[in-house]
Parts: sequence; C-alpha cells; structure tokens
Amino acid sequence: MRYIDQINLKDKRVFIRVDFNVPMDEGGNITDDTRIKAHLPTINYAIEKGAKVIIGSHLGRPKGKRSEAFSLKACAKRLSELLGRDVLFIDDCIGEKVLKAVSEIKSSDVILLENLRFYIGEEKNDPEFAKELAKLCDVYVDDAFAVSHRKAASNTAITEFVEVCVAGFLLKNEITYFNKAMKEPVRPLIAIIGGAKVSDKIGVLETLVEKVNKLIVGGGMAFTFLKALGYEVGNSICEENMLDMAKGIMEKAKTRGVKFYLPVDCVVAEKATNDAVVKNCPVQEIPKGWMGLDIGPATVTLFSEAIQDAKTIIWNGPMGMFELDPFSRGTFAMVFYVANSHALTIVGGGDTDTAVHKAGESDKISYISTGGGAFLELLEGKTLPAIEALERFGG
Repeated sequence: MRYIDQINLKDKRVFIRVDFNVPMDEGGNITDDTRIKAHLPTINYAIEKGAKVIIGSHLGRPKGKRSEAFSLKACAKRLSELLGRDVLFIDDCIGEKVLKAVSEIKSSDVILLENLRFYIGEEKNDPEFAKELAKLCDVYVDDAFAVSHRKAASNTAITEFVEVCVAGFLLKNEITYFNKAMKEPVRPLIAIIGGAKVSDKIGVLETLVEKVNKLIVGGGMAFTFLKALGYEVGNSICEENMLDMAKGIMEKAKTRGVKFYLPVDCVVAEKATNDAVVKNCPVQEIPKGWMGLDIGPATVTLFSEAIQDAKTIIWNGPMGMFELDPFSRGTFAMVFYVANSHALTIVGGGDTDTAVHKAGESDKISYISTGGGAFLELLEGKTLPAIEALERFGG
C-alpha cells in the first residue's frame, strides 16, 4: 500500500477516516482523548502540506439513527484544542450541505463530519453511501486501524470510488510494529494473553503457540486451562466446552518446545466487588464457592522472571478484574515488569491499554495498539478488509 507522505496533498480535498470512538461521561464530556491524539500526526501532516482536510469517524453504535448521545460535536471541540486551530463541525456526513461546506474550505482548513454510523449504509459497507462520501474528496486516507477488521463503507467500499487511496501514519505504525513482532521478531518472543474467555482468543492462542518461544496465560481464561489439567477452580470463570481445546494448546506447546506458563496462585473472593473479603491461595486450593479474580504474588514473580530474557513481548488481555481495586495488583505488577523490560513491547486491546495508562507506564511501552479486535485478528493471521482494500493501490 501507499502512505500519506508519498503523495501530493497541496490544495487537494483529503478525506481522513479516523477512529474518534472515545469514552464519554453522562454529560457528554470526553473522559479519555487518547484515540484523538493518536491521529494528530496524520492530521497535522495534511494541514502542513496544504490539504483541505475532511475528517470522518464513528462513535458508538447508533445503528443508523441520529442520536445526540453519539454526536461527534465534543470531538470537534477537543480536536480544535489539540490542533490549536478552529475545526468546523458539520452536523451531517453526506448530502448537499456537506458538499457546499467542503467546496468553501481553503487549504489547511479542517472539517469534522458528524457520526458516519448515523447512516445504516456505513456498517453495511453500502456502495451508494460510500459513493456519497467519495464525492467529498480527491484523496482518501485510512488511519483507523481499530476498525480495519470490519468492512464498512468508509474504509472498504469508498476505495472503489476514489482514485488515490493511502494509509495514514497511525495505520502505518500499527502494521510496522505488528510485523516487527510477528513476522521478523527478535527472539525470545514472548506472548502474554489474558482476558476472560478462551473462546474469544482460541484462534490467537493456536497461532501464537506456533510462533512464540514462551506463552503466558492469565486472566479468567487461565481457569479453563487449570480445569483441563484436573484442578478444581471453584466458581471461577471456566468454559467447560473449551477444556479439550485448552489441552490441545498445551500439548502443542509441549511438542513444539514452547514454554507454557499458567498461574500458580490467585486472589480469590466469594463475589467480584470492591468490598469483598479476599485472600491469596495456590490454584490447587481455591475454596468451594470462591472464584479466582487476579493472579497472586507468586504468579507475578513467576511471570516476571519468565519475561526477563525477552527481546520481544506481545501482550493482550489483563491478568484479572483490574477495574476493581482488590483484583488490580496482578495486572498492574505485570504492566511494571513489561514496561521496564529491555524488550520491544507491544500492547494491544482496550482493557490492556487502559491498564497500562492507569499504571502510569504508557511512556515506557514501545507501542500501544489502538485496535482491540483488529489487533487480535492480525495476531490470528487474518487479512483485514480495510488493509486489503488499500493494498490494491500498490506500494
């Protein structure tokens, strides 16, 4: 594919597809602007090169209906502050009003369109909706890695109707770092996989066990593996229908000489609340009626020692229910050890990203991916539709 810095943008109408799907509070205030900041290099580059910048994004799941709760108005205000210039907000994304506004902007001006998902055609990858978006621009720039695993009108169908289609810097970085980790890794390559369910990440685990030197499994999904080994796991989350799959992954790891790590102790409670009574216990001794909700201190030591010789670390998924204080220690400890390792460190997935920022270690991570689902699908070895669409335009 080609990239934004390989083409002339001067006086061109440039449509940049971003991902401003930011969290907001009940008052409509943005609570975390990380996703907006991630696109600033691409947007600023287009401004500096004299482009007429038109930005499109989705927010939430309005399912084709207009809703004030999903308006991008607050994003326009925040983007104005970050860019240090006025951003014109248009309360629609296609039609005569938008075409008129676009025709009137000058070079280096910036427009933010209203939520693309206010039209059902966006998520349906509708060519007619894509055609309307294509009327707005001479150049299309895809910078929204987080939705590149979904076929949408604004990241797939639109490429059929715009002559010049390229990737932005964020998308470029995502692909570059992924390739460093999975296609040309400096070894030892270690993967840390957490989260609740094995079923959500079975494809990822099966791919990783063939590529990594060590595989560390934590979070809720670890209890399915522990149950597969014959341990009683109390009321811990466990997918009975995944036990054979878990056994198969562990056997494959053994056959391939991949070191496979599971928790040896955990933080348990009878309920997942901030005021719960908690205790540490070995994984073989989880009391009946109790559930494991975080990795314990011995496991933190085991996992941190396992990554000491790493040259490349990929991490997706927390080690426990870190959003509740009593069950956050394991995840935050692993953030510290990963951040302070001497490895190339790549973190992907919304929860893991949140944990890294909460722990205050984000500056020490080599790369934090903006995509949860897209990152996982890349790890699985899948082709992402939006990236495939751009690759048709050559390098």
